[in-house]
Amino acid sequence: MAVQVDDAVPSAAAAVSRYDPELERIEIELLLEGIYRSYGFDFRSYAYASIRRRLWKRIEAEGLHDVSELQARVLHEPQIMERLLLDLSINVTAMFRDPSFYRAFRERVIPILRTYPFIRLWHAGCATGEEVYSMAILLQEEGLYERCRIYATDINEVVLQTAKEGIFPLDRMQEYTENYIAAGGKRAFSDYYVAKYGGVLFSPSLTKNVVFSLHNLVTDRSFAEFNVILCRNVLIYFDKTLQAKVHGLFYDSLAMFGILVLGSKESLRFSPKVECYEQFNGPEKIFRKAR
Repeated sequence: MAVQVDDAVPSAAAAVSRYDPELERIEIELLLEGIYRSYGFDFRSYAYASIRRRLWKRIEAEGLHDVSELQARVLHEPQIMERLLLDLSINVTAMFRDPSFYRAFRERVIPILRTYPFIRLWHAGCATGEEVYSMAILLQEEGLYERCRIYATDINEVVLQTAKEGIFPLDRMQEYTENYIAAGGKRAFSDYYVAKYGGVLFSPSLTKNVVFSLHNLVTDRSFAEFNVILCRNVLIYFDKTLQAKVHGLFYDSLAMFGILVLGSKESLRFSPKVECYEQFNGPEKIFRKAR
Protein backbone atom coordinates (compact mmCIF):
# COMPACT_ATOMS: atom_id res chain seq x y z
CA MET A 1 0.00 0.00 0.00
CA ALA A 2 1.21 3.53 -0.65
CA VAL A 3 3.00 4.99 2.34
CA GLN A 4 1.64 8.49 2.09
CA VAL A 5 -1.18 10.30 0.35
CA ASP A 6 -0.37 13.91 -0.39
CA ASP A 7 -2.82 16.61 -1.35
CA ALA A 8 -1.22 16.76 -4.77
CA VAL A 9 -1.47 13.61 -6.91
CA PRO A 10 2.01 12.07 -7.23
CA SER A 11 3.34 10.84 -10.52
CA ALA A 12 2.97 7.14 -11.15
CA ALA A 13 6.73 6.73 -11.12
CA ALA A 14 7.02 8.38 -7.70
CA ALA A 15 4.16 6.32 -6.32
CA VAL A 16 5.62 3.09 -7.64
CA SER A 17 8.95 3.81 -5.97
CA ARG A 18 7.24 3.94 -2.56
CA TYR A 19 5.47 0.64 -2.96
CA ASP A 20 6.35 -2.51 -1.07
CA PRO A 21 6.64 -5.02 -3.96
CA GLU A 22 4.87 -7.81 -2.09
CA LEU A 23 1.98 -5.60 -0.97
CA GLU A 24 1.72 -4.17 -4.47
CA ARG A 25 1.42 -7.66 -5.93
CA ILE A 26 -1.34 -8.50 -3.42
CA GLU A 27 -3.24 -5.34 -4.37
CA ILE A 28 -2.88 -6.06 -8.09
CA GLU A 29 -4.06 -9.65 -7.62
CA LEU A 30 -7.09 -8.41 -5.67
CA LEU A 31 -7.87 -5.87 -8.39
CA LEU A 32 -7.64 -8.48 -11.15
CA GLU A 33 -9.81 -10.87 -9.15
CA GLY A 34 -12.37 -8.11 -8.69
CA ILE A 35 -12.37 -7.33 -12.42
CA TYR A 36 -12.89 -11.01 -13.22
CA ARG A 37 -15.75 -11.47 -10.76
CA SER A 38 -17.48 -8.17 -11.58
CA TYR A 39 -16.97 -7.91 -15.34
CA GLY A 40 -15.87 -11.38 -16.51
CA PHE A 41 -12.56 -10.21 -18.01
CA ASP A 42 -9.80 -12.53 -16.82
CA PHE A 43 -6.37 -10.88 -16.73
CA ARG A 44 -5.17 -12.97 -13.76
CA SER A 45 -2.74 -15.00 -15.86
CA TYR A 46 -1.29 -12.18 -17.91
CA ALA A 47 2.45 -11.53 -17.59
CA TYR A 48 2.84 -9.60 -14.33
CA ALA A 49 5.32 -6.95 -15.48
CA SER A 50 3.14 -6.02 -18.44
CA ILE A 51 -0.11 -5.87 -16.46
CA ARG A 52 1.55 -3.85 -13.67
CA ARG A 53 2.84 -1.27 -16.16
CA ARG A 54 -0.58 -0.87 -17.74
CA LEU A 55 -2.35 -0.51 -14.39
CA TRP A 56 -0.01 2.27 -13.34
CA LYS A 57 -0.62 4.01 -16.65
CA ARG A 58 -4.34 4.08 -15.83
CA ILE A 59 -3.71 5.16 -12.21
CA GLU A 60 -1.79 8.16 -13.48
CA ALA A 61 -4.32 8.99 -16.21
CA GLU A 62 -7.18 8.98 -13.70
CA GLY A 63 -5.25 11.12 -11.21
CA LEU A 64 -5.30 8.39 -8.54
CA HIS A 65 -2.71 7.45 -5.93
CA ASP A 66 -2.42 3.67 -5.81
CA VAL A 67 -3.75 0.31 -6.94
CA SER A 68 -6.32 0.06 -4.18
CA GLU A 69 -7.84 3.38 -5.17
CA LEU A 70 -8.05 2.18 -8.76
CA GLN A 71 -9.73 -1.01 -7.57
CA ALA A 72 -12.46 0.91 -5.75
CA ARG A 73 -13.12 3.16 -8.74
CA VAL A 74 -13.14 0.31 -11.25
CA LEU A 75 -15.61 -1.76 -9.25
CA HIS A 76 -18.05 1.12 -8.77
CA GLU A 77 -17.63 3.07 -12.02
CA PRO A 78 -18.01 1.00 -15.21
CA GLN A 79 -16.80 3.89 -17.37
CA ILE A 80 -13.39 3.65 -15.67
CA MET A 81 -13.39 -0.09 -16.35
CA GLU A 82 -13.99 0.67 -20.03
CA ARG A 83 -10.95 2.95 -20.10
CA LEU A 84 -8.84 0.42 -18.18
CA LEU A 85 -9.86 -2.30 -20.62
CA LEU A 86 -8.35 -0.26 -23.45
CA ASP A 87 -5.09 -0.14 -21.49
CA LEU A 88 -5.09 -3.85 -20.69
CA SER A 89 -5.96 -4.97 -24.20
CA ILE A 90 -3.05 -5.50 -26.56
CA ASN A 91 -3.61 -3.02 -29.38
CA VAL A 92 -0.16 -2.55 -30.90
CA THR A 93 -0.45 -3.34 -34.58
CA ALA A 94 0.28 -2.10 -38.09
CA MET A 95 -0.56 -2.91 -41.68
CA PHE A 96 1.68 -5.59 -43.21
CA ARG A 97 3.58 -5.68 -39.94
CA ASP A 98 6.68 -7.85 -40.39
CA PRO A 99 6.56 -7.77 -44.21
CA SER A 100 8.69 -10.92 -44.51
CA PHE A 101 5.87 -12.87 -42.86
CA TYR A 102 3.36 -11.76 -45.51
CA ARG A 103 5.83 -12.61 -48.26
CA ALA A 104 6.32 -16.09 -46.77
CA PHE A 105 2.56 -16.54 -46.38
CA ARG A 106 2.06 -15.58 -50.02
CA GLU A 107 4.78 -17.95 -51.25
CA ARG A 108 4.26 -20.96 -48.95
CA VAL A 109 0.70 -20.96 -47.63
CA ILE A 110 -1.30 -19.54 -50.53
CA PRO A 111 -0.49 -22.52 -52.84
CA ILE A 112 -2.00 -24.82 -50.20
CA LEU A 113 -5.09 -22.67 -49.75
CA ARG A 114 -5.69 -22.72 -53.51
CA THR A 115 -6.54 -26.42 -53.19
CA TYR A 116 -9.42 -25.74 -50.78
CA PRO A 117 -12.95 -25.04 -52.02
CA PHE A 118 -13.64 -22.76 -49.05
CA ILE A 119 -11.24 -21.25 -46.54
CA ARG A 120 -11.87 -20.15 -42.96
CA LEU A 121 -9.32 -17.88 -41.27
CA TRP A 122 -9.35 -16.68 -37.69
CA HIS A 123 -7.50 -13.52 -36.65
CA ALA A 124 -7.45 -13.94 -32.85
CA GLY A 125 -6.75 -10.72 -30.95
CA CYS A 126 -7.15 -8.59 -34.05
CA ALA A 127 -7.06 -5.24 -32.16
CA THR A 128 -7.96 -2.36 -34.50
CA GLY A 129 -7.85 -4.58 -37.56
CA GLU A 130 -4.80 -3.45 -39.51
CA GLU A 131 -3.57 -7.03 -39.99
CA VAL A 132 -7.05 -8.20 -40.98
CA TYR A 133 -7.13 -5.61 -43.78
CA SER A 134 -3.61 -6.65 -44.78
CA MET A 135 -4.63 -10.28 -45.11
CA ALA A 136 -7.79 -9.32 -47.03
CA ILE A 137 -5.65 -7.36 -49.53
CA LEU A 138 -3.27 -10.30 -49.93
CA LEU A 139 -6.14 -12.74 -50.48
CA GLN A 140 -7.76 -10.42 -53.02
CA GLU A 141 -4.51 -10.14 -54.96
CA GLU A 142 -4.15 -13.94 -54.98
CA GLY A 143 -7.72 -14.40 -56.22
CA LEU A 144 -8.84 -16.28 -53.09
CA TYR A 145 -10.86 -13.69 -51.21
CA GLU A 146 -14.23 -14.64 -52.69
CA ARG A 147 -14.00 -18.13 -51.19
CA CYS A 148 -12.70 -17.00 -47.81
CA ARG A 149 -14.39 -16.10 -44.56
CA ILE A 150 -12.24 -14.21 -42.06
CA TYR A 151 -13.30 -14.17 -38.40
CA ALA A 152 -11.66 -11.21 -36.67
CA THR A 153 -12.04 -11.31 -32.90
CA ASP A 154 -10.91 -9.31 -29.91
CA ILE A 155 -11.81 -8.92 -26.26
CA ASN A 156 -12.36 -5.17 -26.66
CA GLU A 157 -15.54 -3.82 -28.27
CA VAL A 158 -14.06 -0.34 -28.77
CA VAL A 159 -11.13 -1.52 -30.90
CA LEU A 160 -13.42 -3.86 -32.84
CA GLN A 161 -15.58 -0.88 -33.79
CA THR A 162 -12.46 0.87 -35.09
CA ALA A 163 -11.65 -2.23 -37.12
CA LYS A 164 -15.15 -2.33 -38.60
CA GLU A 165 -14.99 1.32 -39.66
CA GLY A 166 -11.72 0.82 -41.54
CA ILE A 167 -10.51 4.38 -40.99
CA PHE A 168 -6.82 4.66 -40.18
CA PRO A 169 -4.43 7.59 -39.63
CA LEU A 170 -3.17 9.30 -42.75
CA ASP A 171 0.25 9.85 -41.22
CA ARG A 172 0.92 6.10 -41.10
CA MET A 173 0.29 5.50 -44.80
CA GLN A 174 3.93 5.99 -45.79
CA GLU A 175 5.00 3.30 -43.31
CA TYR A 176 2.17 1.00 -44.43
CA THR A 177 3.00 1.54 -48.09
CA GLU A 178 6.63 0.59 -47.48
CA ASN A 179 5.49 -2.52 -45.59
CA TYR A 180 3.10 -3.44 -48.40
CA ILE A 181 5.82 -3.18 -51.05
CA ALA A 182 8.26 -5.20 -48.91
CA ALA A 183 5.52 -7.81 -48.42
CA GLY A 184 5.28 -8.39 -52.17
CA GLY A 185 2.22 -6.24 -52.87
CA LYS A 186 1.10 -6.36 -56.50
CA ARG A 187 -0.65 -3.02 -56.93
CA ALA A 188 -0.38 0.56 -55.74
CA PHE A 189 -1.25 0.55 -52.03
CA SER A 190 -3.32 3.71 -52.51
CA ASP A 191 -5.72 1.69 -54.70
CA TYR A 192 -7.22 0.31 -51.49
CA TYR A 193 -8.18 3.52 -49.72
CA VAL A 194 -9.43 7.08 -50.13
CA ALA A 195 -8.61 10.09 -47.97
CA LYS A 196 -11.65 10.81 -45.83
CA TYR A 197 -12.73 11.93 -42.33
CA GLY A 198 -9.25 13.29 -41.61
CA GLY A 199 -7.71 9.87 -42.22
CA VAL A 200 -8.00 7.21 -44.88
CA LEU A 201 -11.00 4.97 -45.44
CA PHE A 202 -10.23 1.49 -46.72
CA SER A 203 -12.42 -0.10 -49.37
CA PRO A 204 -15.55 -1.82 -47.98
CA SER A 205 -14.78 -4.69 -50.37
CA LEU A 206 -12.02 -5.72 -47.97
CA THR A 207 -14.48 -6.46 -45.16
CA LYS A 208 -17.22 -8.03 -47.28
CA ASN A 209 -16.19 -11.49 -46.09
CA VAL A 210 -15.02 -10.50 -42.61
CA VAL A 211 -16.98 -11.22 -39.42
CA PHE A 212 -15.91 -8.97 -36.53
CA SER A 213 -16.86 -10.42 -33.17
CA LEU A 214 -16.09 -10.28 -29.45
CA HIS A 215 -14.11 -13.28 -28.23
CA ASN A 216 -12.08 -13.74 -25.08
CA LEU A 217 -9.14 -16.10 -25.55
CA VAL A 218 -8.97 -16.63 -21.80
CA THR A 219 -12.56 -17.63 -21.09
CA ASP A 220 -14.31 -18.43 -24.40
CA ARG A 221 -14.27 -21.71 -26.26
CA SER A 222 -13.69 -22.66 -29.86
CA PHE A 223 -16.50 -21.52 -32.13
CA ALA A 224 -15.64 -23.13 -35.51
CA GLU A 225 -13.03 -25.13 -37.39
CA PHE A 226 -10.43 -23.12 -39.28
CA ASN A 227 -7.87 -23.68 -42.02
CA VAL A 228 -5.69 -20.82 -40.76
CA ILE A 229 -5.38 -19.25 -37.31
CA LEU A 230 -3.32 -16.09 -36.89
CA CYS A 231 -2.51 -14.86 -33.39
CA ARG A 232 0.52 -12.64 -33.58
CA ASN A 233 2.13 -10.89 -30.61
CA VAL A 234 -0.66 -11.67 -28.15
CA LEU A 235 0.66 -14.72 -26.31
CA ILE A 236 3.78 -12.88 -25.17
CA TYR A 237 1.57 -11.07 -22.66
CA PHE A 238 0.31 -14.34 -21.11
CA ASP A 239 2.05 -16.47 -18.50
CA LYS A 240 3.05 -20.07 -19.30
CA THR A 241 -0.17 -21.58 -17.94
CA LEU A 242 -2.39 -19.30 -19.97
CA GLN A 243 -0.27 -19.80 -23.08
CA ALA A 244 -0.78 -23.55 -22.75
CA LYS A 245 -4.53 -23.05 -22.39
CA VAL A 246 -4.78 -20.85 -25.47
CA HIS A 247 -2.61 -23.23 -27.49
CA GLY A 248 -5.09 -25.97 -26.58
CA LEU A 249 -7.90 -23.77 -27.90
CA PHE A 250 -6.04 -23.21 -31.17
CA TYR A 251 -5.30 -26.91 -31.60
CA ASP A 252 -8.96 -27.79 -31.07
CA SER A 253 -9.99 -25.07 -33.56
CA LEU A 254 -7.60 -26.02 -36.38
CA ALA A 255 -8.55 -28.46 -39.11
CA MET A 256 -6.05 -31.24 -39.81
CA PHE A 257 -3.13 -29.77 -41.80
CA GLY A 258 -4.34 -26.31 -40.81
CA ILE A 259 -1.87 -23.44 -40.47
CA LEU A 260 -1.04 -21.69 -37.18
CA VAL A 261 0.75 -18.34 -37.30
CA LEU A 262 2.36 -16.79 -34.22
CA GLY A 263 4.28 -13.57 -33.61
CA SER A 264 7.98 -13.18 -34.25
CA LYS A 265 8.88 -13.57 -30.55
CA GLU A 266 6.43 -16.38 -29.86
CA SER A 267 6.75 -20.16 -30.09
CA LEU A 268 5.00 -23.45 -29.44
CA ARG A 269 7.21 -24.10 -26.42
CA PHE A 270 4.32 -24.02 -23.94
CA SER A 271 1.84 -25.79 -26.16
CA PRO A 272 0.71 -29.20 -24.83
CA LYS A 273 0.38 -30.19 -28.49
CA VAL A 274 3.82 -29.09 -29.64
CA GLU A 275 4.57 -32.55 -31.05
CA CYS A 276 1.46 -32.34 -33.21
CA TYR A 277 2.83 -29.50 -35.35
CA GLU A 278 5.48 -29.39 -38.02
CA GLN A 279 7.54 -26.29 -38.60
CA PHE A 280 6.41 -24.88 -41.90
CA ASN A 281 8.48 -21.72 -41.90
CA GLY A 282 10.51 -21.29 -38.74
CA PRO A 283 11.70 -17.69 -39.03
CA GLU A 284 8.17 -16.46 -39.73
CA LYS A 285 6.60 -18.68 -37.03
CA ILE A 286 4.30 -20.53 -39.42
CA PHE A 287 3.35 -24.03 -38.24
CA ARG A 288 1.22 -26.79 -39.70
CA LYS A 289 -0.98 -29.16 -37.70
CA ALA A 290 0.28 -32.62 -38.64
CA ARG A 291 -1.69 -34.88 -36.24
